[in-house]
Amino acid sequence: MDVLGRTASFLRLFSLMLLCLVLAAIPAPAQVLYSNGPINGSTDAWTINFGYIVSDTFSLGAASTVGDFDFGVWEFPGDVLSSVDWSITASENAGTVYGSGTAGGANLTDTFISSNQYGYDIDAISVTGLNVSLGTGTYWLNLQNAAVPSGDPVYWDENSGPSSASESAVGSIPSEAFDITGPCGSNCGPPTPEPGSILLFGSGVLGLAGLLRRKLF
Repeated sequence: MDVLGRTASFLRLFSLMLLCLVLAAIPAPAQVLYSNGPINGSTDAWTINFGYIVSDTFSLGAASTVGDFDFGVWEFPGDVLSSVDWSITASENAGTVYGSGTAGGANLTDTFISSNQYGYDIDAISVTGLNVSLGTGTYWLNLQNAAVPSGDPVYWDENSGPSSASESAVGSIPSEAFDITGPCGSNCGPPTPEPGSILLFGSGVLGLAGLLRRKLF
């Protein structure tokens, strides 16, 4: 076979090797510990600033570490959430506090989704880096003191999921859109191939090399 033919075959082998390496390095998605359903964005929403607190339950079927959570909000056009206070408690914003903090900066992401029929922006908020260890049972996620640079209200999207929910001024309300995930969410570092993936990659490369070798010679 001429030099050009050998070069083309080598380039094909190299491209296949690169593809195998990329596939081996793709990390598994974050483990969803609890989901209260998708963002609705069109029915109603509840204020999580100006002194109001909204609380929703979530249940865990096994001992777990909560690493991240995400939720849906209604915001005035152009607003971007800069911070929000959160806590995980044994009762409705009360009882044992298993974890709490102010999410903002590197551990809060606000992603615009769409605008609804009322003129609000519907955004998805991701909070990362919690590291809260919980046993089997039911807990409350409480959100308050949400802040945007404009000082406007921020509203937690209502989706009437399976959670029980309450608002500090009115009591029981339909529940809100949120997910609770394990510690390996969007804050994970660059993916690292697992040993099994590396072995699979290596055997695949050897197999491809053997196949092309039969074609070359």
